[in-house]
Amino acid sequence: MKKWHIHQADENIAKKIAQGSDLSYLCAQVLSARGIRDMQSASDFFQCEKLEDPFRMADMQDAVDCLNQAIADGTRICIYGDYDCDGVTSTVMLYSYLFEMGANVTYRIPEREEGYGLNPNAVQEMKDAGVELIVTVDNGITAIREAELIQSLGMRLLVTDHHQPLSELPEAEAVVDPHRLDETAAFRNLCGAGVVLKLIIAMEGGDDTIAMEQYGDLAAIATVADVVELAGENRWIVQQGLRLLANTERPGLLALMEKSGILGKPFSSTTIAFSLAPRINASGRFGSPLTAVKLLLCEDPEEAAELAEELDRRNQARKEEEAEILQQIAAQVQEHPELLQQRVLVFAGENWHHGVIGIAASRLQERFGKPTILVTIEEGTARGSMRSFGAFSAFRCLQACESVLLRYGGHPGAGGFSLPSDQVETFQEMVQSYARESFPVMPEFTLEADKLLLPEELTLENIASLSVLAPFGEGNSVPVFAVCHAVLQQLLPLSNGVHTKLRVTYGTMAMDLLLFRTRPEEVHLQPGDACDFLITAEVTSYQGNNRISAIVKDYRKSGTPQAKYLAAKNTYAQFCRQDPLRPAFYPAITPVREELIQIYQRIPLTGIAIDTLFFQLQAMPQMNYCKLRLALDVFSELGLIQQDVWLEQIVRLPVKSHVDLQSSKLLQGIQQKGAMLR
Repeated sequence: MKKWHIHQADENIAKKIAQGSDLSYLCAQVLSARGIRDMQSASDFFQCEKLEDPFRMADMQDAVDCLNQAIADGTRICIYGDYDCDGVTSTVMLYSYLFEMGANVTYRIPEREEGYGLNPNAVQEMKDAGVELIVTVDNGITAIREAELIQSLGMRLLVTDHHQPLSELPEAEAVVDPHRLDETAAFRNLCGAGVVLKLIIAMEGGDDTIAMEQYGDLAAIATVADVVELAGENRWIVQQGLRLLANTERPGLLALMEKSGILGKPFSSTTIAFSLAPRINASGRFGSPLTAVKLLLCEDPEEAAELAEELDRRNQARKEEEAEILQQIAAQVQEHPELLQQRVLVFAGENWHHGVIGIAASRLQERFGKPTILVTIEEGTARGSMRSFGAFSAFRCLQACESVLLRYGGHPGAGGFSLPSDQVETFQEMVQSYARESFPVMPEFTLEADKLLLPEELTLENIASLSVLAPFGEGNSVPVFAVCHAVLQQLLPLSNGVHTKLRVTYGTMAMDLLLFRTRPEEVHLQPGDACDFLITAEVTSYQGNNRISAIVKDYRKSGTPQAKYLAAKNTYAQFCRQDPLRPAFYPAITPVREELIQIYQRIPLTGIAIDTLFFQLQAMPQMNYCKLRLALDVFSELGLIQQDVWLEQIVRLPVKSHVDLQSSKLLQGIQQKGAMLR
């Protein structure tokens, strides 16, 4: 169970917004819950109608002059991109535009094995191929040494990027990056393709007509895929790009849409995020990113179909590799359950695919609500990826461990690094030491809900009205609602049991909720339970009929005391880590014989989820989550139950003879420590 924060709208503000606009009252409540305080703020949220003059960006005029001169002189230009979706689309956009302008242009994207950004070998190879001007897209802002090498070899460099610069900028003909300290443009949160789009508009003298018609679709894909904030200019780019995507004539995109099963269906930012972007990204994760570039440049439908098929295969391989990594981690956890109780989850394995460990780390962070690091060990070198949240910065954590790292980088939410394989254990210890010293109380992973949605508010009209808030993405998430005291009627398997449909009654209405990536047997609820859910909802059409489709983000049994539960869960983690506990805690967490018997009798031979058992035991006086988990550990030690700590499920084992509970070493240790600290 994770922490929930259910926001409350300021009803006076919501009423003013609804009355002063054509927004529904539910939309106005969502905006109010997200910090919109007046009509002007609401208007600003919706009102970006065009892009700012690109020439307001630092060095933009120099970049345009440089490229125009290179085109006129026949200078050999190389567009140097990155292997992710943003880098691929940026490369395709600028290469296509310069090619159409008659430039002598080629492109290059490093393979993932080469690492991110410019590198000396690539620079030398471009020199040997006759390249005279290198134009970076989605990289280059930190390439200080590579810029010096380029200059020493008699080549020139033009940088376009959107990442944070160092204190020094690379020596170049122009450095176009909205995060430059001397930047004068008002909007700075563009992705790499957004910067390229502005460069193309500037090449067109500031007219965005051709740039948007030709490249707005690719810019929209990159903006969603790179998880930049969907506000201001990014919101406008995605809005326009979605319209273009719905009518695209690019053979590559049409083939990819058909292979993804989305061709001819309603198109949204979610479609990009879950259907197109993963397949484009898979090109650089499994194989070469050049496959995705070729697909987006392709003009032959048959060739496009073959390339789309290849990207789909790679995406499937990515899913299979991700599942294999998680399966191996599950095996580690079964052998060492204490790993899940660390402040930061850190797992290492042999030959995990380095293009997948970041995705797998995100999955684990979402599941267990802790910062997560995965490390793959390959031939003496280890590479890692980290995901974090809240005040616990991934970059700061890696910075604290820099003495054992060969390279590292990132930002508060994510980071990447490499280190010698013989330093992995030391690195793991340093991570936990940093977390312990810097965060005695770790940040809590929190799920946010925009409001409590009452049964009478759950109407087709209301849910349909939320579409005006789209496109959804980073900084403008799909509205999340709390549905409380719904009664579970039935659990139904979907997709051969991979997913679950929960049939519930909410007030007087019956509704179905979809729970993805969770099997019915893994759901910690039983028919008849009164439940609380966090859901997203949209109106979909099936056989000509509109209906509400609701997806579950999290759930719990109604009446669960959140603060008490989370505090006791944290206490259990502290106990497992052997952190010092307050003396007063021991009487509260030590299970006595009568409690042990009652808990044991509730565990069926067919198995039960730990949270389900906890919900059933809430009526017991003095029961808390920590006490329950310690009792289960006692039973495991004595061979009375089998625990699956990965799935958080337990099974009662057949017992042929009497077992003395007091013989448990764990129970004796808890009792002795409590007695010593009194």
